[in-house]
Amino acid sequence: MKFTQMAHANEIERDWVVIDATDKVFGRIITEVATILRGKHKPCFTPNVDCGDYVVIVNASKARFTGAKLEDKNYYTHSGYFGSTKTHKMSDMLDNNPEKLFKLATRGMLPKTKLGKEMLKKLKVYAGSDHPHSAQIKG
Repeated sequence: MKFTQMAHANEIERDWVVIDATDKVFGRIITEVATILRGKHKPCFTPNVDCGDYVVIVNASKARFTGAKLEDKNYYTHSGYFGSTKTHKMSDMLDNNPEKLFKLATRGMLPKTKLGKEMLKKLKVYAGSDHPHSAQIKG
C-alpha cells in the first residue's frame, strides 16, 4: 500500500529566489511569483502547509505592461466611511510605489486565508536593483 507524502511545517527547506523584472511582462512575473510563494513548484507541495520559498523582485519599476492597462486600470481604496473611496491609476502607482502594486497583484493570486497572508510576507519587492537580502541568497 502506498501513502501520499504530506509536508510538515518543520520539514520545509526555504530557498531565496531573485527575479529581475526588467522588460518582463507584469502579469507573467506575478503568476511565477505566486507559484513560488505557494510552493507549487516543489514535489512536496501540500495545500494546507506554507511550503513556498522567499521571493525578491528587483527593478520593479522597469516591468512591462501590455495593452492600455497603465492608463485604463484603476485601483480603489475605501476606509469604510461615506465618500472615502479613492482611485489610483496603475501608471501613478508604478511611478510612486511599485512595491505596493506588485504586492496587490500577488495577493490576488494567493489564498484569502491566514496562510495566504503568511505567504505574502515572504515577498520582498524593490524598485531598484539594490536589496538587503544578498546574504541569504546562495550562489
